[in-house]
Amino acid sequence: MQSLFLVERLFPLVLTGEKTSTIRWRETRIVPGPLTLVSEGETTRHVVVTVTRCTDMPLAEAAGFLGKAADWPDDVMLAGMRAHYPEIELSSRVQVVEFDPPVAPSKA
Repeated sequence: MQSLFLVERLFPLVLTGEKTSTIRWRETRIVPGPLTLVSEGETTRHVVVTVTRCTDMPLAEAAGFLGKAADWPDDVMLAGMRAHYPEIELSSRVQVVEFDPPVAPSKA
């Protein structure tokens, strides 16, 4: 199964369903289907989500594509992405990976 590491501070947002996308640059290509997200800070902590769409685009277009243009103006987006990818530019082509919130385990 495909997998990605996710920074520990964002992992709880995936669990609550608030985070349903991730932007990746020069990493393993993701395809629609099951995906294991693994917390970078605690690798035994993971969750399986279903990837619904993967879209390639310049970083400068990603915030608008995700409906976050007001929250992530270019300078904020670039600074945030450079924390993970120091050489990234607004013109860099990224993969926007969208996924469904994890399914809560059924209670027996």
